[in-house]
Amino acid sequence: MTINIEPIRYDRVSLCLHWLTALLVVEQWVGAHLIDEFAKGAPRIAARSVHISLGLTLGIILIARILWRATGGRKLPPADQGLLQFIAKGAHWLLYALLIGVVSAGIFFVWVRGDSFFGLFSVPAFDPGNKILRHNVAETHELLANAILIVAGLHAAAALVHHYLWHDGVLRRMMPGRG
Repeated sequence: MTINIEPIRYDRVSLCLHWLTALLVVEQWVGAHLIDEFAKGAPRIAARSVHISLGLTLGIILIARILWRATGGRKLPPADQGLLQFIAKGAHWLLYALLIGVVSAGIFFVWVRGDSFFGLFSVPAFDPGNKILRHNVAETHELLANAILIVAGLHAAAALVHHYLWHDGVLRRMMPGRG
């Protein structure tokens, strides 16, 4: 007789919010690097508007994720102890901080630069002649986005180490499906 015990997993809402966040982070990074490839005018405004829309969506998902984690998400025992647990927890908090920072900087960038949203309405520029402020906010937004990719890449690499080297089931806790 075989007993099929499903591994301890995060709940569906946590899984969905995690993978939506990951997907949007990658899409937003790639999309940001493609915006200038669009012709000036309506095509570039549309590309930038999509980027802004998905950035706001990421912000909403982030808020939902933080609220869910604080109130309803399944709490699992730590995968590691000691220093590894400290590093893992620190990496998660760092990812949250970077996500909050990049979304906030993106919103501020729209306000500083001024923007048209799909040609439907415009966000007036905060200080149209202040190129230094616009440059600094753009650099901050880009720096935070790159930092997210680096930390998320290390996070993914750690999950792969758990799965392929340590065979401890940590990756399966966050994978969709039946384990």
